[in-house]
Amino acid sequence: MKVLIDAAVAERTPRLALGVIHYEGCSLSPSPKLLQGRINLYVESLRLEHERSKLTEVEGVREWRADFKKLGIDPSRYRPSSEALLRRLLQGNPFHWINTAVDVNNFLSIQHALPYGIYNRTLIRGPVVCRLGREGDRYLALNGREVDMNGKLLLADEDGPFGSPIVDSVRTSVTDDTVDLLQVIFFHQQVSVNQREQILGMSARMFTDINGGEAVFTQLVSCS
Repeated sequence: MKVLIDAAVAERTPRLALGVIHYEGCSLSPSPKLLQGRINLYVESLRLEHERSKLTEVEGVREWRADFKKLGIDPSRYRPSSEALLRRLLQGNPFHWINTAVDVNNFLSIQHALPYGIYNRTLIRGPVVCRLGREGDRYLALNGREVDMNGKLLLADEDGPFGSPIVDSVRTSVTDDTVDLLQVIFFHQQVSVNQREQILGMSARMFTDINGGEAVFTQLVSCS
C-alpha cells in the first residue's frame, strides 16, 4: 500500500516524515494482565518524571505543537493525539484498554511522545495521502463525534479522510477480529533519520511480539 505526503504539507514542513508499517496475520485479543501491568508501571513512572514539569515542554510534545503552527493548526485547540493521551494520563486518568493492537499502539505513542495511528488495512482503498483537509472533509471519529477536518493534517484514501495525528475515524478502526493492519507513526521535523529507523524497528518488534503475525514491510516515507 503506497503512502505519500502531499506537496503542500512538504512545503510548510519539509522534514516532516511518516513511519509506515504493514502487519499481516495478526491475532488480537483483550490485553492480558502482564501487558496491562507493564503499561501501568510505565504510566506511573511518567507521572513521577513529569509531576513538576509542563507538558508543553516535553520533547515531542513541544516539537509537534511547533509543527502544527507551521501547518496552520492551533495546537491549543486541536492537540496532537500523543499530547492529548499524555495529558489525560498525567492528570491521573487510567489507561483506556481496547485490545492488544490499540493498547500497544497507544503505549508506543506515549513512550515516544509521537502520534501513532493503527488502522484496519482491509478497509483502506487505494493509495494513502497525508494532506491538509479540504472543505467537506469530515468523519465520525473514535471519540464519538463527527469532526470537521478542513485545514487539519490527515490521511486519506480513495474514499476520503480516515486518520489524523489528532483523532482517527471509526471507518478504519481496529477490532478484535482484525488480521491485517496499517500502522502510521507521525514524526515531527526534529526526529532524525536514525531515530526514525530505531523507533520503527522497536515498534514493529513489540507489536508482533504481542499480536503475532508479520511486519511484511517497513517503509519510511519522508518529504526530505
